[in-house]
Amino acid sequence: MHRITQRKLLWLKPEEILPVSPLPRKNFDLYDLQRLADSIATAGILVPLSVRKRSDNTVELIDGARRLRAAEMAGIRRIPCFAVYADEPSAACFGIAENIQRKALTPFEQAKAIEQLMERYHLSQSEVAIRLGVPATALSEKLRLLRLSPELQTRITDAGLNERYAKALLRLPDEKQNTVLDRILAEGLTLRQTEALVEKASRPQAEEPTEKMPPVPTRKMAIGDLRLFANSLAKLVDTMISAGIPTQSQKSETEEYLEYRIRIRKPTPPSADAPAEYQQLKIC
Repeated sequence: MHRITQRKLLWLKPEEILPVSPLPRKNFDLYDLQRLADSIATAGILVPLSVRKRSDNTVELIDGARRLRAAEMAGIRRIPCFAVYADEPSAACFGIAENIQRKALTPFEQAKAIEQLMERYHLSQSEVAIRLGVPATALSEKLRLLRLSPELQTRITDAGLNERYAKALLRLPDEKQNTVLDRILAEGLTLRQTEALVEKASRPQAEEPTEKMPPVPTRKMAIGDLRLFANSLAKLVDTMISAGIPTQSQKSETEEYLEYRIRIRKPTPPSADAPAEYQQLKIC
């Protein structure tokens, strides 16, 4: 492995800097890019780009794709660059390491860049881990993120969720990942709540009866409900009194309960010599 050293500061035209292939960063936020361009137009580029001189004397970008694009938008004619002296694989690793340290790439972009680096230069995970200066286990976990579908990766990135949310979803079968992510986004779950949800969703479900009645929704009693109930009772008593039915009501209250007592006098049964229509009268 070649040692990477920065020896010389160069001032290059934007068109003289060739993009690295493959480019780790695929998507740029246009709003943030415009803000960076405005800042560069005012104060210039504060952190020089990193470039490498190739065997054909062309200059290849190693780190700073976002700054390069913003500088072009700002109309900068000369860009400060550090010349990095290294072989091609080491230079590529250097660019990825710089982006990881500055969190300039999303977790999925980092994983994809590492995968392309391994494929392009036929490097093992352990070799890349040494070049990047990260533990081999951490590199392996980073590459596991690519097991999530591209659709899921896009949704996680757009929602601004960090890498730990993605790792939690990896514990679920493919068919459950989108459903759980829907709930995470709809309810705004924290990471701890997400991990608890994933733990519950990953457990095998016990066998249930084929037909299961949905649970009856419960409703809490409110103060307004008690008043409505008391008014309804009072109207009922008034109606019975108006109808000529002797009715008495009494209300008592304790710290825990409201008690209502209603007494209704039974009608006197008709005598034996009463008219037939009164004898046939029934009390419902």
